[in-house]
Order: sequence, then structure tokens, then C-alpha cells
Amino acid sequence: MNYLKLLRKRYRLLPRTVRIVLISILFLFLSFVVYISLRPNPNGWTKVSKLGITLPLRYKIHGIDVSHHNGVINWKKVKKMRFSEEDLKLGFCFLKATEGMSHADRQFERNWEQVKKSGLKRGAYHFYIAWREPVGQAKNFINSVDLEEGDLAPVLDIEQNSLKPDKQIIEELETWLEIVENHYHKKPIIYTNPNFYKKFIKGNFDDYPLWIADYSRESLKGYNSNLWFWQHNQRGWCEGVKGTVDFNVFLGTQEDLEDLCL
Repeated sequence: MNYLKLLRKRYRLLPRTVRIVLISILFLFLSFVVYISLRPNPNGWTKVSKLGITLPLRYKIHGIDVSHHNGVINWKKVKKMRFSEEDLKLGFCFLKATEGMSHADRQFERNWEQVKKSGLKRGAYHFYIAWREPVGQAKNFINSVDLEEGDLAPVLDIEQNSLKPDKQIIEELETWLEIVENHYHKKPIIYTNPNFYKKFIKGNFDDYPLWIADYSRESLKGYNSNLWFWQHNQRGWCEGVKGTVDFNVFLGTQEDLEDLCL
């Protein structure tokens, strides 16, 4: 008796309810396989083994963002890294510069200088503390970050709430944005997550370039037309960086990216 006949015989001996459950599980498994095989993939999500994550390879300009949590980074290795069959490389990097009214990221000065030497497109962001006042936070960023021609626009990272009324938070975000824009003569980029976008950004700051952190979707919907950057994964590997790092993709062309620079 071959193996298949033995399985059939044992299957017939099972209680009817058990057989129904097994058939249901098999049906669900086959349905899942068919769905995975046939589902649309407009953004070209592809597993990139070197990075340990999938990338939306429809887009060609990829980047990372880092802070002191990533330790001392070898930017030469970051710059030289190539990934995917198309020989893609990183095209930009955002660096944490400041937080709140007085804190400066302890790796920022080194990272800022080394990224420039590497030739990567660089940008700096401020981690906004909603329970602090905005003027001091804007001054903290301005005093810490010397943006040059070719650098990406300054970034406001808003992902923390406070006990203040929503209206007050929105007004104070506007204060920070206006001060920073007046100083650098460039409209800042706003980084946030889906919940904060709906609560504070949508309908209030639609004319500002948007950088969204959204890890749950294969395609982005419900954002304004100024969406340019998508942080899609927090656990990618990058040569020159110890541990995992945030990966982002730029949703436009190289010309569009240059338009977002000073």
C-alpha cells in the first residue's frame, strides 16, 4: 500500500467533524496561496535579502533616517552599499538634530559632517515635544542646524501628544513652522504617523511637504498631494550601521527631490 492510499484510509477513519475541520484548513491555505500569487502589486514590493525587508521597487530613490540610537555610523559603507538586482543605492538620509527646547542629538554634528563628505543627500529633523512651547523649540533647531544649498528642507517630527487642546497644539505647530521657514527661506517638511496626520495635519497644513510613517499598508491612500516621503519599515539592515534602521522611499523623481532642497 503506497503512502497516499494509507493517508486516505486513515482520513476515512477520522470522525466526520475532524474531517470537516481539516478540509476547511486546507481550503483556507490554498486560498491564501492563490491570493498571494495573484494579488496586485502596483508598488513592486520585493524582498531584498541584503536589507532583510521588502522594498517598493516601483520607486527608485530610497533612504534611511538615524539618530544617536544607531550609534557611530560608517558613512563610507552606507554610501557604497548596493542592493537589489537593479544595483540600487541609498539616495538620502535624515538625521535627528534636536528635541524639545534644549536637547541636541549627541551624534548629529558627526553625522552631519560625515554625510556631507559621503555625498549622500542629507536632511535634519527636530523631534517636537507638544507640551513645550514652540518658539524655544524652533530656536533650538535653528541654533543647531546650519543648512546649506542642496540640503533637504528642515523637518518637523510630530508624533507626541499632550494635555493641551488640539487647537492650541495646531497653533503652536504653526508657530514653529513659520519661525523655521522664515529663517531658512524654505517650507519645512512635516513627519508624522497616520493618527497624528488625521488629528493635526490634514486640513491645517496641507501645503507643507509630508513625510508619513505608515508600516501597515502596501499602498498609501487618504493623504494629500504633498506626500513625498514614506517611512515603510523600521527594521532594515544597512551596511555601516549596527542593528536595524528605518527605511524610507521618495515618491517622486530626482528633480522633485531637488525641489525640496534649499
